Amino acid sequence: MGAFAKKEHQFLAELGLAPRNPGSFACGAWGGSGPVVTSTNPTNNQVIAEVVEASVNDYQEGMRACFDAAKTWMAIPAPKRGEIVRQIGDALRAKLQHLGRLVSLEMGKILPEGIGEVQEIIDMCDYAVGLSRQLNGSIIPSERPNHMMMEVWNPLGVVGVITAFNFPCAVLGKSLIVHIFSALLFLEYLCNEDQHGASPIGYFSNYWLECLHCFGLRKLCRMAGLMVQQQVNARFGKCLLELSGNNAIIVMDDADIQLAVRSVLFAAVGTAGQRCTTCRRLILHESVYQTFLDQLVEVYKQVRIGDPLEKGTLLGPLHTPTSKKNFLKGIQTIKSQGGKILFGGSAIESEGNFVKPTIVEISASAPVVKEELFGPVLYVMKFQTLKEAIEINNSVPQGLSSSIFTKRPEIIFKWLGPHGSDCGIVNVNIPTNGAEIGGAFGGEKATGGGREAGSDSWKQYMRRATW
Repeated sequence: MGAFAKKEHQFLAELGLAPRNPGSFACGAWGGSGPVVTSTNPTNNQVIAEVVEASVNDYQEGMRACFDAAKTWMAIPAPKRGEIVRQIGDALRAKLQHLGRLVSLEMGKILPEGIGEVQEIIDMCDYAVGLSRQLNGSIIPSERPNHMMMEVWNPLGVVGVITAFNFPCAVLGKSLIVHIFSALLFLEYLCNEDQHGASPIGYFSNYWLECLHCFGLRKLCRMAGLMVQQQVNARFGKCLLELSGNNAIIVMDDADIQLAVRSVLFAAVGTAGQRCTTCRRLILHESVYQTFLDQLVEVYKQVRIGDPLEKGTLLGPLHTPTSKKNFLKGIQTIKSQGGKILFGGSAIESEGNFVKPTIVEISASAPVVKEELFGPVLYVMKFQTLKEAIEINNSVPQGLSSSIFTKRPEIIFKWLGPHGSDCGIVNVNIPTNGAEIGGAFGGEKATGGGREAGSDSWKQYMRRATW
């Protein structure tokens, strides 16, 4: 294929990839006898390579192997499982630059983000190796004479993971590492709007797609999180959901404007707005409203749009042609609901999926503001009091990430307290789209429940027994 002939794509061969690649890994071997899917470059929508999916029989064989292997894997001491995690981290380190370039090539995020995402798995490996020696239960005083009582955590077994195109490494990496050091095996399914599955070729496989189909779960990619939870609850299973974000940044009258402008730009434009933690709503105090907007428009004018693999690019393409169409439909909806386009609001004529970063002045009560348009669209609105700003922040169904910019301690502690942000991630003087593996990641309300990463993340994948 043409992609492999390009000098800048020689790293694909160094990763062991070919124009056509097996997409199934079962019983210790690569294979696949199912349908062929293509991996495309969103910069120009040209085919990078093909992946041969597994057939239903391939998946059934793989699932049997999973359940058989789980019996042995559970019996291996946790620190020994941690040693396997350490080896995974070292293997990723050896290919960090190439794997990061692969993520950027397929997903469309700029190269520093692609490399940073692979680095996040490496960091998670390091974190998990330490935790593998700390899967501790509690010793509890017994009320009965001459008795003792304790809690012990045991692995759940085989766990299914549904993950997405926008973070093909980071999200799966959190789940994968926790699974392994908690004695778990995993299913992996990456989905987008155009295909049943899409993943960085040769790095994460499409192996598990038909397995989900076998269990009647193929529609999960398009089902609401509530329906996912209902299906899992129907069999008394455990469910960890991280579904969506409609994240707001509040800028108070005493905020450091230059710091806040840079943060909003990074949070709203990064990954072309295709993060669950993207800033989608900007809530400005009336006294700084126009000053802030004038500065923000100026920095938007300087955003360099182009090939995410080229140095200096800040905004790459949306992931698929469908994403581009949805962006344009969203702009029309915004206008029909009284939104005023202050900057951008259009697609860029090219062979790729490029759009202009967009700033919209709109009422906080507009229905479209309560939805998540997955692209670089920022809604701007005005407030007078802190109470009003918090109410606007909390007025949407989603509750993932939030941030406030202020210097006043009384405002900070109100924001962090029970009458402040209702989100799972509550920031002060930093953007919404940063997250650390040492802290629990996840949200409330329609965003879902449960947490990834953080010191207690392993408990999501284990069951507790009281002895």
